[in-house]
Order: sequence, then C-alpha cells, then structure tokens
Amino acid sequence: MPQPPEVAESFPALVAAWALGSADAADAGRDLATRLGIHRVILVEGVSDRAALLALAERQDRRLEVEGISVIAMGGVTNIGRFLRVLGPQGLDMSLGGLCDAGDEGVFRRYLETASIGSGLTRDRLETLGFYVCVRDLEDELIRALGTDATQQLIADEGEAAIFRTFQNQPFQRGRTIEQQLHRFIGTLGGRKERYARAFIEHLALDAVPQPIEQVLEVRP
Repeated sequence: MPQPPEVAESFPALVAAWALGSADAADAGRDLATRLGIHRVILVEGVSDRAALLALAERQDRRLEVEGISVIAMGGVTNIGRFLRVLGPQGLDMSLGGLCDAGDEGVFRRYLETASIGSGLTRDRLETLGFYVCVRDLEDELIRALGTDATQQLIADEGEAAIFRTFQNQPFQRGRTIEQQLHRFIGTLGGRKERYARAFIEHLALDAVPQPIEQVLEVRP
C-alpha cells in the first residue's frame, strides 16, 4: 500500500542524517527505503533545485513517491561524496541521477568516478547515467526559458516589483544587464530562490521547461 506523502518526505532527512554519520538514521533510512519501495534517488545541490523538480512532477500529474523516486537536496555540491557513500554501490545501491550547475560539473564527475559510478565521464556520459548539467545554474535556465519580460511580471505577481526596482537602483546593479539583475535578485535569499523555482515551473509551458530539469525526471526506476 502506498505510504502517505509526508512519510516519503521523511526519507531525504534520514538520508542527510545518515550521510553525516548517524547510525540510527542509517537503520531508519534502510527500513524506510524498503517500506516506500524507493529505487531511484535524484541528487540536487539545494532546496531550490528540489522545489523545481517537485513542482514539475506535480504539473506532470506524477506521484514520485508512488514511482519509487526521491529527490534529495544535498546542501551544496561538496556533500555529494557523503551521499554517494550512502546511496551508491557501497550503500543502498540505488539507481541514481542528479542535477548540477555548470561550474560544479567537474565535482560531480570526480565523485561519481570515485564511487565507481562510471569512468572517464564526459557531459554525454553523465547524461547516460542520469546526471544533467544546468547551463550556469537553475535560475539562469529558468530566466532564459521564461524570458526577461515575463520574469519581471512574475516578480510583480509575487508582490516584489517595488523591491526589485529598488534593487535595480543600487549602485552595483546599475551597469548590469536585466538578465544579470534578475539572476542576482532571485538568488539573493535562500527562501526566495526556493519560492521562485516553484513559481517559474508553474508559469512555464510544459514544452518550454529547460531540458536538464525535464530530462532528469524522465529516467524511471
């Protein structure tokens, strides 16, 4: 019988605690993975990436917990080694995928190879394994997909038009392009990044969702 979504939501927290060395979390994580039937984990750098993927799954009328898929935010790319030890061949031996920023692609490659998940990894080989790279980062992909005018309207819809105008008038922002200003504004605060990641996905046409975000969800267990 499928478990309630809130039960599935406890799995990422258990894996994070396990990755930090909690023996209790390790036992609970193994048990919950079995009970939930989790076969695949998608590793992302932060909560905004996770919010975007969960929002896209909702728009696609998918229930990832029923499909045996969990999306886990690692709290930064430097933590990937810990998560691979827990989830990779030496741990739960899950089917793995992931999403990373272009600047962190090399880190993903090195740790995947160290964990014996592929070798001689190129961008194409990463994608074959189910790991996809955002050109620059998630926010850059989403702004380009929606467009600068529509992104400014989104900011207005979120009730932050005046805040954004004040931000644009800051001395350091005046010489920047509108794309740079939007990227910096959305990425200024952690909570804002997560909120806008979901809002972007909700506003984009499904056929306009950036490829890395779409493709990382296409691989099923």
